[in-house]
Amino acid sequence: MTSSTPAPGTTPDPTAKKAPKDPWDLPDVSHLVVGVLGGTGDQGRGLAYRLAAAGQRVVIGSRAADRAEAAAAEIGHGVRGADNATCARDSDVVIVAVPWDGHAETLESLRAELAGKLVVDCVNPLGFDKKGAYALKPEEGSAAEQAAALLPDSRVTAAFHHLSAVLLQDASIAEIDTDVMVLGEERADVETVQALAGRIPGMRGVFAGRLRNAHQVESLVANLISVNRRYKAHAGLRVTDV
Repeated sequence: MTSSTPAPGTTPDPTAKKAPKDPWDLPDVSHLVVGVLGGTGDQGRGLAYRLAAAGQRVVIGSRAADRAEAAAAEIGHGVRGADNATCARDSDVVIVAVPWDGHAETLESLRAELAGKLVVDCVNPLGFDKKGAYALKPEEGSAAEQAAALLPDSRVTAAFHHLSAVLLQDASIAEIDTDVMVLGEERADVETVQALAGRIPGMRGVFAGRLRNAHQVESLVANLISVNRRYKAHAGLRVTDV
């Protein structure tokens, strides 16, 4: 019996401190429908495949419903394809995996459909020149903060930035050995996204701060691209001592 646990027959002390919540006590998210905007692109397809293979119900969205339906048929595992608006409406959690140059326009057009939804932004604002990839800084501070500004009625988080689309789509690879940095304003929302990441074998979601810190996380992808080019790899991240 711990000192914070009252003895049988005694009245609990209302001033006693509660034991801190276990940060790895995450919710059951197996019932949630996950939508993937940009689900016909490499990153979106990879995330859709991994989540669906883990038993999650997944809808992928595209500007053209027929493209999404064709991609869903190729992915299998019960994945459904639809236009972006239907994908957003029919999902509990919506992952934004669209190209950076279409990020703002896509979210603005779906503001009504995404109202009340948990939105997970995984977009990395990057530029490329002869020296390689480099980070761009949006006026709002990051892609995730831009999403939060454009979607005032949604709960915006940021995650899934550092995953290799090649590994995600490779069905011969059983586990993705990496951590997912998850950022957000509300603990419950962050823990939901952490739990979704944990549905994918080998993957773990780790809280990495509030949205104001999203720029550093998004920018790190430019470094990983340099790592991958030098070492012919598909590098990810692991957070130690956690």
